[in-house]
Amino acid sequence: MERLQKFIASSGICSRRKAEELITSGKVKVNGIVVTELGTKVSFEDTVLVNNKKIVYEKKVYYMLNKPRGYISSVSDDKGRKTVIDLIHDKRRIFPIGRLDYDTTGLLLLTNDGEFANLMMHPKNEVPKTYAAKIEGKMSMDTLFSLRKGVLVEDIKIIPKQVKIKSYDKKTDTSIVKITLIEGQNHIVKKIFASVNHPVIKLKREEYGNLTLGKLRSAEYRELTEAEILDLTKKKS
Repeated sequence: MERLQKFIASSGICSRRKAEELITSGKVKVNGIVVTELGTKVSFEDTVLVNNKKIVYEKKVYYMLNKPRGYISSVSDDKGRKTVIDLIHDKRRIFPIGRLDYDTTGLLLLTNDGEFANLMMHPKNEVPKTYAAKIEGKMSMDTLFSLRKGVLVEDIKIIPKQVKIKSYDKKTDTSIVKITLIEGQNHIVKKIFASVNHPVIKLKREEYGNLTLGKLRSAEYRELTEAEILDLTKKKS
């Protein structure tokens, strides 16, 4: 048995708060009867309709993928490009949590649990994400300190949780810099480095919360353990 608003949110059609609004406004039916009381318990055997559309119960699944270059973080693409869903052998209606750019690689989570996805993406939950960026040029200590203090990106001040220079290749005049952020705006890492005149050449997400890629090779994936899921969601629901 599960609370009705959580059951709806977990289907991926909306957030739990929106599900609560739908319930209290009389737009949800359980076994043909309009239900407006929050906290009503339902099971997979019940028929739940939202705006007269049936909610399909599916066992929840949580994947970690080492995304390769050349795939978009979407369920489908009207341009016919390959999507990360093509890499996962699962017939359930899974979707990526957030996105990595077409040319960005690394750790990406996928699920069919809408509530879990909302928890991971909501800014207030501040789930840290760590990237390794190959950038043009040698980053000075002054630039490093300015990044740590925060930089303006489209009039918004972004303060990384951590920034470290890992290496510099004099031959190619490129650096590897690790950066940890809680923000999730599109292209945010590339925009940060561009703002200090160090364009990103390659970008890989290496950590998500306490998760790391470990031994996952490019295009490989695995299910998260119950302990990993609990660690990601504790104190966030």
